Amino acid sequence: MIELALNIALTLVGLATALTFWRLLRGPSAPDRILALDTLYINTIALLVLLGIVLGNNIYFEAALLIALMGFVGTIALCKYLLRGDIIE
Repeated sequence: MIELALNIALTLVGLATALTFWRLLRGPSAPDRILALDTLYINTIALLVLLGIVLGNNIYFEAALLIALMGFVGTIALCKYLLRGDIIE
């Protein structure tokens, strides 16, 4: 039963990742692309956590943590650049 739920979750999160990547490529404006990039890294974190559960390997959880950290910093930097035109004041 749990294997079925994990396979369904992996499929749906993979589909969400593909659709988010499409929005990243197709986004009509820069804020839409930044939001898509933010959503893409969140979906990637979900995929890595699900893979870690399915495969029983702890390295996927550590990779998810690193992606979360880098994604947060990247989103803040892109938003600051978009608002002010400069990252470092």
